[in-house]
Amino acid sequence: MAKKKTKADSEKLCKAVVSGMQELKALDIVVMDMREIKNAVADFFVICSGNSDKQLDAIAGSIDKEVFKKLKENPWQVEGKNNKEWVILDYISVVAHVFKKDRRQFYGLEKLWGDAHITEIED
Repeated sequence: MAKKKTKADSEKLCKAVVSGMQELKALDIVVMDMREIKNAVADFFVICSGNSDKQLDAIAGSIDKEVFKKLKENPWQVEGKNNKEWVILDYISVVAHVFKKDRRQFYGLEKLWGDAHITEIED
């Protein structure tokens, strides 16, 4: 039986995701804290942008590596690695979104979850 995640576990996971993004110079990193939102799909969304297919791949790989190194966790699911526009690494309580810049603006996750507490991470 899987151990239930605590608030502290989600926060550590969120920090590891941010660290993986920063490691590969991801742009415009934003943490959306959704713990106070009723029926939210995760505790945190962590969103960033990259400039090229290669950078998206590299950022996603860095997140995966950093989270495993620090917390020994693998993503439950990874989506979008083939289309190279929006890669999602789903750790259940934390979901990492790695966008190409134009796709991020098009989907506007920050606007969809406007009730979330949003923290911009310095580049």
